Amino acid sequence: MKQAISRRNFFYKTAGVSAGALILPSLSGFATQRKTDANLPLIITSHTNETGQRAMEAGWEILNNGGSAVDAVEKAANVIEVDPEDTSVGYGGLPNERGVVQLDASFMDGRTYSAGAVACLENIKTPSSVAKLVMQRTDHVLLVGKGALEYARAWGFPEENLLTDKARKIWLRWKEEMSSDDDWGIPEHLQKIRKMESYWQDFPDIEHHYGTTNVLAIDKNGDIAGCTTTSGLSFKLNGRVGDSPIIGAGLYVDNETGAAGATGRGEEVIKSCASFYMVLRMKEGRTPQQACEDALRMIIDRYKKVNPEFFPGEKFVAVNKYGEVGCASMTGKRSPQMSVRTRKGYIRHEGIVAYPGK
Repeated sequence: MKQAISRRNFFYKTAGVSAGALILPSLSGFATQRKTDANLPLIITSHTNETGQRAMEAGWEILNNGGSAVDAVEKAANVIEVDPEDTSVGYGGLPNERGVVQLDASFMDGRTYSAGAVACLENIKTPSSVAKLVMQRTDHVLLVGKGALEYARAWGFPEENLLTDKARKIWLRWKEEMSSDDDWGIPEHLQKIRKMESYWQDFPDIEHHYGTTNVLAIDKNGDIAGCTTTSGLSFKLNGRVGDSPIIGAGLYVDNETGAAGATGRGEEVIKSCASFYMVLRMKEGRTPQQACEDALRMIIDRYKKVNPEFFPGEKFVAVNKYGEVGCASMTGKRSPQMSVRTRKGYIRHEGIVAYPGK
């Protein structure tokens, strides 16, 4: 049954987790008292729309049948990647400035300490699956561009045009409206008299500039895996790589501690190694929620002397090995949410906005 639930209520209703865990400054002395199986298996994603919910059910089916966290994460990520209505991930993702969809993804297995990633991958709908194969079937971590495509071809992935009609129209609208000083758009002598009859009035608006999805899971054995997949910053420079395929930035997994993932403007996440930092904070005793907030605070602290008014749009999610979860965004009018699926069913977990007034 679908249910919206606040961060506070989620922890009150989750068996085996004290509500006080949210406010304790340090959990190093408390951790050994936790029941490690209370919330497990578990799978989460930063996506909370209908597709995100379907992804959770697909991943949960694998976990509930005793399958691995790695397989559950891949299955869930694929559901989101092939959705043509999602303009932030996979097929249907918004293109770069040239109108070409280039995808990034990373995968990490906490049990084996293995990782794989692809960047600037074109014509393949499910980059998370290619990243998983890089992790499992090569001694490398990151393949990019043509090399990533050649590797996907070797494994039989079909090449397909990833630019949907919806994404193409959004890109064309951006091309025409981003400047009045270029030659995209109607002839100059008609611009004023046809201003009220915009060609684009019945076409999609220019959507968000960035978007990504994280999928993190813990299976019945306590093994943890994660994936981050994205079409990256919309209208980006050709060849731009964000944080999503960078292990330690857009994703990090440690079987002994937990996992974390990032969405948002990737440049700041790369420079801060945010996902690694969140896992490190959890290892030091912080809850997943505290770790997410700590990472946002750390980024802001780096910019205080340069631009104290700079608050990049980031959203972080995290889970520890006990099945506790956290979610926080840098700014925004609404609290960030994440999808969580356990044996108790599906819920939307509500996090916090770290700097709501910015």
